[in-house]
Amino acid sequence: MRRTGQRATHFQSASHLTIIKRMKAVSRLSRFHAPFGDVAFVSVVAATYLTLLISAPGPFALPKLVALLAVGLAYAFLGTIGFARCQRAGSLPVSLAYFAVQIALAALVMLVSRAPGLAALLLMPLAAHAAILPRGWMLIVCVCILAVVAALIGLVSGWQGVLPSVLGYLTGVVFVVGFTQVALREARARIEVERLAAELREANDKLRQYAVQAEELATTQERNRLAREIHDGLGHYLTAISMQLQAARAVWESDLLRAADALGKAQTLTREALTDVRRSVAALRATPTEDHPLPEALTPLVEESRAAGIETELTVSGAPRPLSPQTRLALYRAAQEGLTNVRKHAQASRVDLVLDYSEASTVRLIVRDDGVGAQKTNGGFGLIGLRERVQYLRGELRTQSIAAQGFALEVKVPG
Repeated sequence: MRRTGQRATHFQSASHLTIIKRMKAVSRLSRFHAPFGDVAFVSVVAATYLTLLISAPGPFALPKLVALLAVGLAYAFLGTIGFARCQRAGSLPVSLAYFAVQIALAALVMLVSRAPGLAALLLMPLAAHAAILPRGWMLIVCVCILAVVAALIGLVSGWQGVLPSVLGYLTGVVFVVGFTQVALREARARIEVERLAAELREANDKLRQYAVQAEELATTQERNRLAREIHDGLGHYLTAISMQLQAARAVWESDLLRAADALGKAQTLTREALTDVRRSVAALRATPTEDHPLPEALTPLVEESRAAGIETELTVSGAPRPLSPQTRLALYRAAQEGLTNVRKHAQASRVDLVLDYSEASTVRLIVRDDGVGAQKTNGGFGLIGLRERVQYLRGELRTQSIAAQGFALEVKVPG
């Protein structure tokens, strides 16, 4: 028996927690429309009182009018400020107490005004407020509203008109509850979309971070591999050179021809080792943009072009901002390829290099000369490689050429 009672208590506690969680979730959605809901609630109260005053057969006595206004103000206050606090509490008992008090206040207005059919409009917003409750409790509150309306209409106006009035009022309650449920579902869907969008942005940020980490790891692995190649290759060459020098020294006095041959082989190995070292070091060398902002990294390219006899100007539009290493390198290579092609093929006297940061999400680089132009704008291997690099960054590469009026290369990448 004790174990059964414990299970029942645990079940009741779990059910209570489920109800509270549901109320809090619906309350968050209800607060989404709080300003509009408060205005609608006060408007219904004001319209009901105005209808009562206009439809009354005579003026209300002062005590009755004061009582009606006091109850109406209390009802409106609870329906706005009190309902908001009730939502923040997220407690089922507090919510049920709110509906009990509001139904009692509306019933008092219906009874004092002696016009329950008209004053019953006060209860209509409570049907919308009942949407914060779990479905079972929402139905109970709506049934209580209908029961109060039916009882007061029967007591004040006679029981013969109860059924038509309650049926008409039921239609209004169903409409209000249905409309509120639709609004809550729309708010729920909007909040869910915003949540998913935030999660997607966070996932994209993490993905970009992982991509950068993966690239750094790949770069480190490649540099380690080349370092091992330098060590192994240079060690091999130095060992071979040492052996040839030892052989030359051993036969230096007895056989000069063999000594000279060994020295020649040592010299050849030295040149090969030097070539191998230079090749490996060039592969390990940092990119030109690694330690410098992009405008500063482009300056040596401009000076090289000027040294070749071409008037070259670099223009930076907008405020320079930090770019990813891939974007900086792609724009640097684009400028390098463009200026190299100008020196080789354009026969130009002037070239303009424009770096444009004006757009918030993209960066543009333009290399424009006044040379002879080009018949084919698809380019050779250099432009093909540059196009692949830009496409990898989801950017765009465009070329434009007019005979005897010059050639323009434009690269636009996210950044």
